[in-house]
Amino acid sequence: MEIAELGEFGLIDRLTNDLKPENISTRKSVGDDCAVISYPDSDVLVTTDMLMEGVHFDLTYIDLMHLGYKSAMVNISDVFAMNGTPRQMTVSVALSKRFTVEDMEQFYKGLRLACDKWKVDIVGGDTTSSLTGMAISITCIGEARREDIVYRNGAKDTDLVCVSGDLGAAYMGLQLLEREKTVYYQQIDDLNRKLKKVAAEGKTLEQETLEAQLASLRDFQPDFAGREYLLQRQLKPEARGDIIALLREAGVRPTAMMDVSDGLSSELLHICKQSGVGCRIYEKNIPIDYQTAVMAEEMNMNVTTCAMNGGEDYELLFTVPIGDYEKMEEMEGVKVIGHITKPQLGAMLVTRDGSEFEITAQGWNPLKK
Repeated sequence: MEIAELGEFGLIDRLTNDLKPENISTRKSVGDDCAVISYPDSDVLVTTDMLMEGVHFDLTYIDLMHLGYKSAMVNISDVFAMNGTPRQMTVSVALSKRFTVEDMEQFYKGLRLACDKWKVDIVGGDTTSSLTGMAISITCIGEARREDIVYRNGAKDTDLVCVSGDLGAAYMGLQLLEREKTVYYQQIDDLNRKLKKVAAEGKTLEQETLEAQLASLRDFQPDFAGREYLLQRQLKPEARGDIIALLREAGVRPTAMMDVSDGLSSELLHICKQSGVGCRIYEKNIPIDYQTAVMAEEMNMNVTTCAMNGGEDYELLFTVPIGDYEKMEEMEGVKVIGHITKPQLGAMLVTRDGSEFEITAQGWNPLKK
């Protein structure tokens, strides 16, 4: 169904008419000029992300349900990175005419799967037309007690630097998808060139064979066996609310924290700059999955560089007092990768052979040339 058949408000009603609030702080949800949210005893956390087709996502290899899930999770992750609890979300989408009502239902299916996982209410947003593809803007609203909020500026000398999960897998998943996309379009271009040539020469039988090969390519699916984890990390990232829960259970309050969206190197430098400190990160301690290492070797890439600069891992990077070392060592899914130092010592990566290199921000920067 074309979206024009429903119109803006008809589409909104179709996508949201069965939304039921999960949080008592949601006083009024979709259906009025504004949502009404009440937080009488805590501070409000607000984060917004924009995702642009061709910049942040490629619909050649991500379907709309996964895109909806990922769009929600990257915002939910920001609230967890402040040691907060996500509660509400607004979703705004700009669409070109190539999208149908069914496409948007798939997108919202993914959104709602992510929101349901963390009991987040979708309370509003906007839809409009686009001449250049799809644009997504999501705002996530959360809450936290003022004394529980963790900023980027609280790291202190001798604090431990910790990270959840593993790093670099999302980036290697992207490299894998981009490689297969390049191969796919190269095959199409080669067949079209041959087809044009044989058609000009009047070779009917060869032309029919090439046309059949071209038609079969439309349903082509690459073989990703053994690489499923890399694809999952790229297409279906998970916000690490489970790690926040573990920290609370252990009675550990991070001194500084953020999520790894642009790359470990960039995030480390953010914490060091805002906290006025340096750091020592040990290459041997950086958690890397086996599939990530194998893929990096296959593509002749340095796996540590991928882990430091890849981005889109959405793991939590945080610092804790050195007295919490034993708790961190026992905590499943968390790795101590270094420690905070005095600012004059700089932010350094210590390699496996003991050499030291200054950490530079080589992660994702959407505005660089």
